Amino acid sequence: MWTIYALLAAITAALMTIVGKIGLEKVDPTLATGVRSAFMFLFMFLVILIGGKLKGITTLDRHALLAIIMSAVFGALSWLFYFLALKDGAASRVAAIDRTSVVFIILLSIFFLAEKLTLKVAIGGVLVTIGAILVAL
Repeated sequence: MWTIYALLAAITAALMTIVGKIGLEKVDPTLATGVRSAFMFLFMFLVILIGGKLKGITTLDRHALLAIIMSAVFGALSWLFYFLALKDGAASRVAAIDRTSVVFIILLSIFFLAEKLTLKVAIGGVLVTIGAILVAL
């Protein structure tokens, strides 16, 4: 099931890039990121309420909460930098460079999550990098 969710994430990320680029025509990227974040919060809060997940808030311990907060900060910075790049850059080029996050995730997962680097993953990371360079140039 994770592969279906990952594919849906990729499709919705692509749609976000196109619609975001359109929305940034006459709008400051920082303002756009803030407005986007506010609507995302409201949307996700409704999803939590409708799904009956709010009662699970009591299961968050300090460790999990800190990790989630740090993830939120990094996510917000990622969106901000993405929209700043998208404001002036071609959507396809910005998205291609953004997808090099796969390479950084591979490297960071080795150090922080003790994941193993296989030949297949290494080759995939190199190909992602080559593809991003080709699209970005």
